[in-house]
Amino acid sequence: MKSITKKRTKAILIDLAISKAVTACVEYFLRKKVKNEAFHALVTPTLVVMWSLEYAQLRKYGQTIGYKTMGLTLENQDGSKLTSNQIIKRLAYRDTLSTLDYLKNRQAFEVQDGSILPHDQVSGTVVREV
Repeated sequence: MKSITKKRTKAILIDLAISKAVTACVEYFLRKKVKNEAFHALVTPTLVVMWSLEYAQLRKYGQTIGYKTMGLTLENQDGSKLTSNQIIKRLAYRDTLSTLDYLKNRQAFEVQDGSILPHDQVSGTVVREV
């Protein structure tokens, strides 16, 4: 596993831990206010919270807390600012079809030493070390 890929893995684990903590807090407070279980099943899942946190951080700073801790940043391939569409496309592809890509062709999964993974190719982004 390449250096950037290892850092990316650690960064996503950091972001997942933060997301779990935020989810627990949100659920704790919402359970007091809203008694409808269907609401909790739809609104407070970890994926919704994680995507929201990650989207907000990437849109504003170009990196999540995990990326910042690991010394990484997410950039547009042409150097311009990330668009909302790119971020959403990247998140959706990463959490759905990217796993299938990995299972189909593991050797070709890393391009350019781990700075571009399939969800980066689809969204036109690249991860760089700061």
